[in-house]
Amino acid sequence: MRQSQLFTKTRKEIPADESAKNAQLLIRAGYVHKEMAGVYAYLPLGLRVLEKIKTIVREEMSSVGASELLMTTLQQKELWDQTGRWTDDVVDIWFKSSLKAGGDVGLAWSHEEPIGNMMKNYIASFRDLPVFVHQFQTKLRNELRAKSGVMRGREFLMNDMYSFCLGEEDHEKFYTLAGEAYTRVFERLGIGEDTFMTFASGGAFTEFSHEFQTITDAGEDTIYLNREKGIAINSEVLSEDTLKSLGVSRDDLEEIKTAEVGNIFNFGTKKAESLDLYYTDESGERIPVWMGSYGIGVTRLMGVLVEKFADEKGIVWPKNTAPFIVHLVGLNGDDTEIRDYTDGIYESLTKQGVEVFYDDRNARPGEKFADSDLIGIPYRVVVSRKTKDEGKFEVVERITGDVRFLSEEELFADFVTEA
Repeated sequence: MRQSQLFTKTRKEIPADESAKNAQLLIRAGYVHKEMAGVYAYLPLGLRVLEKIKTIVREEMSSVGASELLMTTLQQKELWDQTGRWTDDVVDIWFKSSLKAGGDVGLAWSHEEPIGNMMKNYIASFRDLPVFVHQFQTKLRNELRAKSGVMRGREFLMNDMYSFCLGEEDHEKFYTLAGEAYTRVFERLGIGEDTFMTFASGGAFTEFSHEFQTITDAGEDTIYLNREKGIAINSEVLSEDTLKSLGVSRDDLEEIKTAEVGNIFNFGTKKAESLDLYYTDESGERIPVWMGSYGIGVTRLMGVLVEKFADEKGIVWPKNTAPFIVHLVGLNGDDTEIRDYTDGIYESLTKQGVEVFYDDRNARPGEKFADSDLIGIPYRVVVSRKTKDEGKFEVVERITGDVRFLSEEELFADFVTEA
């Protein structure tokens, strides 16, 4: 991508209506546009980041045998009445509307009921189980507070996975596999060391759940952590009974601020019974399906990565999620020879599979470098009259600030190999 062809522009000023660092930086760097509180449009650079995160999640969901599908956003009131979750007394974050033809609909905040109901068309016998499915879907939640930028939105992108098993034993096997897959996702995103599987309340889903909580001062949650034993407890379920069941005391735990990046729920057979989702076993008996639900906040992860890695200059993307690997900065001025030379480097790197964001604008070096720091691409490669005459490229690593001077052969060897 050539920066001169990108319609977005960087901004020096901090958005007056944003208190969250992640949203401030994402708006200033041109990754997102704020539509209203808790609602953001994802611009070309931001969309590339989301697609990188989605690719990692998709690969790990596929690794545990989950098939991808896409459910609808409009949902039937009657279906949610069956499970008692249509009423605002139980779920207070619904967006609801009425059809002109008559009847009420909800705008999807979750998909357990619709996907369980749909599976009645495909699950009849024990031979049809287990089934694992997942999707990337926009969720809509009427949050009272939306002050954490893209980390808590009224509209957000989520990956949700659902399991349908013969019984508890099969469910527990998959539940463990799903937890391991989630752990791999966070490791690949560069936050594995600071993300902990946490004992938590199930909220509107079930009595208890496991959350994946990432340490960050920007988080809205508090967990109590024993690093040595790998035990983490959400503050909302911290009690003597919980401590006893997990084999720890309050003195063994440190209090830490975190952001929830994923969660997994065990529904047992209760949900299936409400939806009349049964299978027939080998003896002909009707048995309720054992269900589980699993979710990762894709747009929330984008915000957490900004909060975790940004510095005083701007965003710092881990390589796996950066919109591009190389920010090629041409200090051309009016020098046609240098511009043509830099164009050639851009074309050659791109043809060999290197993801390059090319700053070909006619702007001052200081402006280009400031924008590069703000945008946060892992490597900045500078081309100028001086570097060309010396036969070297200045390569700056964004995360460390380390500077190297590479020949053209070394440059291509480094980045083509990495691509």
